[in-house]
Parts: sequence; structure tokens; C-alpha cells
Amino acid sequence: MNTATSSPVMLYTEQTPNPESLKFVTNRMLYRGTADFKEESFAREWSALASGLFDHPFVKGVYITNNFVTVTKEFNYEWADIMLKLKDFIKKHVEEGNEIIKDGFAEAMEKLDAERAAEQFTGEDGELARRIKELIDTYVKPAVEMDGGNIEFKAYDKGVVHVTMQGSCSGCPSSTVTLKAGIEGMLKRMVPEVTEVVQEMG
Repeated sequence: MNTATSSPVMLYTEQTPNPESLKFVTNRMLYRGTADFKEESFAREWSALASGLFDHPFVKGVYITNNFVTVTKEFNYEWADIMLKLKDFIKKHVEEGNEIIKDGFAEAMEKLDAERAAEQFTGEDGELARRIKELIDTYVKPAVEMDGGNIEFKAYDKGVVHVTMQGSCSGCPSSTVTLKAGIEGMLKRMVPEVTEVVQEMG
């Protein structure tokens, strides 16, 4: 038996700024990348872990990155009633060495991103869009990841920066504040052409 994998799986929960999302942190690397599952069908296609979580009627979204899973619940359930079930499920899934994310997921997402990027970075604003994306990736992403979420640059159009929020940040009341106060302020300072930042639903 491989001793590296037989060490016990530790799991604890962390609050996120979104009361509907909870971060389940493990002592294992689950996925080196970001995988955001807002729809059950997408989860069934790409992730056994997300798929299994969606089998619970109270799970609305699953976000997997590094060593944690952020679960977003349906608002009519209480964490007190469902947290242990989710914790046990994730722990068992990881302990048994079951699949987290299917092979090929990163490549499929990269292909989608490349197609999007081809649209994003063309035309006269292409260079600006690239700079904005870089700023978001460098300064904003790491902070957002601490809260169990993710931010993706979508587009830049006539002064307006479009982003999507994932994981705990999706639909979180405080993410709107973060977006407007923090991100918009920073981008306006660094890229004078930016007039506002708007959030699209992923």
C-alpha cells in the first residue's frame, strides 16, 4: 500500500463572505486549476466529485481548486443540517482515491478560453483588454481565492470591464461591494480608460 496516500484525509470548513457558500478544505491537492460547476449537467460530464455533491438536493454549485471545494447551497437549507453530510461525502470520496476532475478538463477549458480570448483581444481595445486581464489575474485573483472563489475577465468594451465571479463569490452580496469598491477603483487608477466594472452571471 502506498504510504503517501494512506495518511488520513483531514477536512475542515471555513466560512466565506457568502452565507450560502462554505469552503471545505482538505490536506490533499484536489485539482491544480479551477473548476466551477454551476450546472449539474456540466458536473456530470467532468467531475465525479462534483457529480456526487449534486446528488444532494441542497447543493446548488460546486467549485474545486487546489486543496478545497466550495459548495454553494440552496437558500432554503441550513448549514447546520447539511454540513456534516457534505463533509463526510467529500472526505470519503478523497480517501477512496475517487476521481476529482476528469482528464482533459483543463484542455477543454483552455480551448474555450482561447476561443473567447480570440474575440476579447482583437480590435483597437485588444491591448487594453490584455492589460486589464493581467491586472485582474495578478492582483485580484489571489485575494478572491482566499475567500473560496474566483474571478475571470470576460471582456472590455468602451470603458466597461466585464467579469464573472465563481465559487463563493458567485451571487455573494459582498462580492458586489468588492467589485465596485476594490476592483473598479484599482482598475480605474491603473487604466484610466476604465469607467466601470460589471459582473456577468457565469
